[in-house]
Amino acid sequence: MYESLKGKVVLITGANGGIGLASAEALAREGASLMLSDLDEQRGRELVESFISRGTPAEFEACNVTDAKAVEALIAATVERFGRLDCAVNNAGIEHAHQRLADHSDDDFDRVVAVNLKGVYLCMKHELRQMLKQGGGTIVNIASLAGLGGAPQLGGYVASKHGVVGLTKTAALEYARKNIRVNAVCPSFTKTEMVKRMIRKRPELEHALESASPMKRMGEPEEMANVVVFLCSDASSFVNGQCHAVDGGMTAM
Repeated sequence: MYESLKGKVVLITGANGGIGLASAEALAREGASLMLSDLDEQRGRELVESFISRGTPAEFEACNVTDAKAVEALIAATVERFGRLDCAVNNAGIEHAHQRLADHSDDDFDRVVAVNLKGVYLCMKHELRQMLKQGGGTIVNIASLAGLGGAPQLGGYVASKHGVVGLTKTAALEYARKNIRVNAVCPSFTKTEMVKRMIRKRPELEHALESASPMKRMGEPEEMANVVVFLCSDASSFVNGQCHAVDGGMTAM
């Protein structure tokens, strides 16, 4: 469907599950080569073996995105293995317990901002440096509907995702004339392990989340991946600095 992705080298953080893995699968179907990254190395190696067995060039590099040196090494490993970095999907992210701001744990806030915001910043910083060297590239950040508005009891998460939206727009403006496009995907609640953890802790959430959607259901990781693939491809060649709500219509309410 997207011929422009054949042979392109794509880095995906948080690739071991959810939107990251769904994006890897979708990009592999378009002929891309994959550098996968996450914390669980054993799981990552198993995924790489699966992709290679199906004919997709793939590699795994464990990385804590809050560690600047580890992120720099991840980009270097990508270039060493594949020769370049055409697309990056910055997906690594975590959640925190549902708490009102006055009751929010300072440690939880710091941890979420470190992974969700600083992690994206560090990845973008080194991805952009490589893309500038090679003459262009595409970055897709996974933000959230919580980056476009408020969400009660998710203050730290909301702050981190608003930050990702801001970084996305700023980088898009800074590098538009350097053949680098930067966009974001902003999913509403999606059937990822993160959301499943939330539901296990508070089972009543499942019905509440489904009822809140105009489509009366949560999103599927594959539906988010479809937008990621579009933004990585040349089909979106004039799309830059946009934060796309993939939310079943929630922002239309």
